[in-house]
Amino acid sequence: MKKATLYSRSPRTQARRAPASAAAPVFSDAAPAGSQASLNERAKRPPGRVRRALVRHPRSSFFAAGLCAALIGVVLQAALLPPAAQRLTQDDVDAAVLHTLETQALPSRPARAAAAVMPSVVRVRTGAPQERRPLDEPGHGGTGTGVVIVEDGTILTSLHVVAGAERITVTFFDGSESDAVLMGVRPESDLAVLRARRLPDDVRPATLRPAASLMPGDEVVAIGFPFGIGPSVSSGVVSGLGRQHRAEDERPLLSNLIQFDAAVNPGNSGGPLITMDGQVVGIVAAILNPTDQSFFVGIGLAVPIEDAAAAVGVPPA
Repeated sequence: MKKATLYSRSPRTQARRAPASAAAPVFSDAAPAGSQASLNERAKRPPGRVRRALVRHPRSSFFAAGLCAALIGVVLQAALLPPAAQRLTQDDVDAAVLHTLETQALPSRPARAAAAVMPSVVRVRTGAPQERRPLDEPGHGGTGTGVVIVEDGTILTSLHVVAGAERITVTFFDGSESDAVLMGVRPESDLAVLRARRLPDDVRPATLRPAASLMPGDEVVAIGFPFGIGPSVSSGVVSGLGRQHRAEDERPLLSNLIQFDAAVNPGNSGGPLITMDGQVVGIVAAILNPTDQSFFVGIGLAVPIEDAAAAVGVPPA
């Protein structure tokens, strides 16, 4: 016997099995009074838990918001700032110096020494500038060298360069010229003190250093105008100390001289003798040649700067 189908009396089931021909519900735009306002109010209000937390703990809420803002600021700062510089070690410095020495052509020690004093070196001429006379001939239009030792234009040179001159002209490193006057002499050291009448804007005095610190073998540089050519640079070493020399023109005996082998010739007289740290330790005074020729054969002589500076009251550093 075929069993009859049993149907549930549940209203939910009955609603599911509503006949297809049942009329579709009709929706109206009109909402019950107050329903739309209620929906808007709910949309504006935060969720229940958040709302209750904000109401119960207002201070904690502000603190949390500030903490979040601070964290965001830290993150942005870390992202925008460049990375911290790497801390250098001594090995890093040594490697960089070694690399530079291997790959770059650095100036030599004599070149650096000469560059330090070159702006203080002047060319000294006696007689009218246009005259062409034998070089280093006292009082007859010769050429020598000098070095500025005071900012007011005080210049040291050799006495035999300017002795008997009617006019003295000095040419500075920048090419400007000025007449100079003889301020003082020290015959026993073959030294003369000049003062330039006009100075360039950037005149720079040389730094002086006591010659007492010298030892045979120390490197030195000489700057001057040999045979009127220059400024010219030559380098060598200190060959000896405490030497004596007497010129053939009846000049006084010179004592306590520095002997050196940097090439110098007539025209270098009065120029500076310089150490490798760019400081003047002497004033070139003479060359020694066993023949009757006045050119360099390996022995130059300079007056220690202590004697030279004492002539103008400027002690070396």
